[in-house]
Amino acid sequence: MLAAAQLWQPFHEFVFMRRALLGGLVLACSTAPLGVFLILRRMSLIGDAVAHGILPGAALGFWFAGLSLPALTIGGLGAGLSMAGLAAWITRRTGLREDASLAAIYPISLASGVLILGIAGKRLDLLHLLFGSALAVDGPTLTGMLWVSGFSLIAMALIYRPLLLDTLDPLFLQTVSRLGPLAHGVFLTLVVLNLVIGFQAIGALMVVGLMMLPAAASRFWSRRLPILIAIAALLGCLSVWLGLLLSFYYSLPSGPAIVLVAGGLYALSVVFGPVHGLLRRPPLL
Repeated sequence: MLAAAQLWQPFHEFVFMRRALLGGLVLACSTAPLGVFLILRRMSLIGDAVAHGILPGAALGFWFAGLSLPALTIGGLGAGLSMAGLAAWITRRTGLREDASLAAIYPISLASGVLILGIAGKRLDLLHLLFGSALAVDGPTLTGMLWVSGFSLIAMALIYRPLLLDTLDPLFLQTVSRLGPLAHGVFLTLVVLNLVIGFQAIGALMVVGLMMLPAAASRFWSRRLPILIAIAALLGCLSVWLGLLLSFYYSLPSGPAIVLVAGGLYALSVVFGPVHGLLRRPPLL
């Protein structure tokens, strides 16, 4: 167990730990409402598919510019949005469900990204791209995370009502407004943007865990949407803090450590949560 002083000492002594903590906290706050809405809209696995989909673009950016935040962001954002658009196009043309289209596309995207990095001779850096590193959160990356987080929270506040109506009663929204498709498009763009900006610190395959696990855990603590979002953000922040401490003291990769802490909080919520938690369920007769 960690002593009380050890809970803060790394962040007090090391600049890179403070950067990783601040970046992770703002990322947890911006991904919380996205994860909650993904679950409410029954799109939970889309975040995972898009996280794989950004890899080819990020790999191309890394190939041409190294660990350049603008190149990685532009490449990942373009690849993620292209994948989501392609899945939507296939769905409209063939009638195949959107989640099925994404499930077919994302293994191709993942394999393409790994292959591009292999051809570029950057195999050692693949681990940092897939699983993240606290050392990757430098000044420009932290600035980018702060901007994306602020933009995401403002955009979510602006589309909150039409997105909520489109989630709960899309037919009613169609009769009173045409904002449903716009809100859906902005929402997916925010999902891709947060996945892209978070993969340097958390990892391309790990950042989706920070988006979805706290959101899933929050469902066991409340039924009210604003409270769900607040709880998800709190659990995400706690996961980042404890995960970075485990990474520092036990020499673990930061991304998997953060996601495993989030998984532990999810397991505790499943057992002890007051809303449908295992200990709150009536005994079977």
